[in-house]
Amino acid sequence: MKIIADENMPYVEALFADLGSITRVDGRKLTAEQVKDADVLLVRSVTCVDEHLLSLNHKLRFVGSATIGLDHLDQTYLKQRQIPYTNAPGCNATAVGEYAFMAMLELARRFHQPLKQKTVGIVGAGNTGSALKKCLDAYGVSCLLHDPFLAETEDERDFVSLDELIARCDVISLHVPLTKAGKHPTWYLFDEQRLESLLKGCWLLNCCRGEVIDNRALIEFKQGREDIKLVLDVWEGEPHPMAELIPLAEIATPHIAGYSLEGKARGTFMLYQSLCRQLGKNADKSMTSLLPPLWIHQLTPLSVPDERTLLSLCRLVYDLRDDDELFRQQALMPNGFDLMRKNHKYRREFSALTLANTACSDVDWLSKLGFSGVGL
Repeated sequence: MKIIADENMPYVEALFADLGSITRVDGRKLTAEQVKDADVLLVRSVTCVDEHLLSLNHKLRFVGSATIGLDHLDQTYLKQRQIPYTNAPGCNATAVGEYAFMAMLELARRFHQPLKQKTVGIVGAGNTGSALKKCLDAYGVSCLLHDPFLAETEDERDFVSLDELIARCDVISLHVPLTKAGKHPTWYLFDEQRLESLLKGCWLLNCCRGEVIDNRALIEFKQGREDIKLVLDVWEGEPHPMAELIPLAEIATPHIAGYSLEGKARGTFMLYQSLCRQLGKNADKSMTSLLPPLWIHQLTPLSVPDERTLLSLCRLVYDLRDDDELFRQQALMPNGFDLMRKNHKYRREFSALTLANTACSDVDWLSKLGFSGVGL
């Protein structure tokens, strides 16, 4: 069995080598000729899997995308061809939630505005939005949710309209898929009009898709509203962000909010499990065996007395400032955006750090935040 896999997808050899021969490819430049003999195709969001890509292939048995979204897969065509496909929903949710939470802590420290005094609006309450809410709830931050799709289901959480969320929130974090059609499209969800309606001093974070915000309108808006603080992990026109927008963001990174080692391993592992089910084989490997230990595996805190200390604790796991600095240096270089993503291999989640002192009075909420703990 021939397996074609994106060169930036981790742990493929460790998980799939027993199932077939593996060929690594540049997912952004993948051609029909390269996949014509593939039995299995493993991709990321940079690869559009459609009739054009599969025009020469008549034997494909499985398509797996190690992503939370499916907008890059032509699902109608795959169904017509009766080609099974899957993604990895929720694989990087924890990483994205923790990224947004840490970015808020960074802004809070930079501008001397405690996060606990803010009201945070989460637009999109699926896997990643819920992961952020988990962090905020653990820390005791007030939240509002907007999700028109979940609001129409049996979800018991309280939801508000987008206009109400914008009117009431000091911080807004975006966690929606990119859609152009349907009842609630998200393409340019934050256009010039919505940007103008943001509260004075609002923090706006985008960790989903660049085009959820009209980036050109954002440039013009931000130039006249220095009070608005931006955290941008995603950019319209990736991998070529608008050069004028980068210096206007307080924190800027190359679409790596979900790029924890845990999230990457989880995404590939979910595809491994799905393919094994498709083939009728037992998934006899474990995800935990893929991960290396954190450089500081265990810590014994006496307490976490303030927000500054909490941020210092988070930075032991992942220091967001490093990626921001590197992005500003390399984002506009040839292939700089993609190379930063390809070489991003050190990010960890809170769970990688064990807090050993069970007598610490803060251990309960730190555990809820995601840190591991002895005896918890």
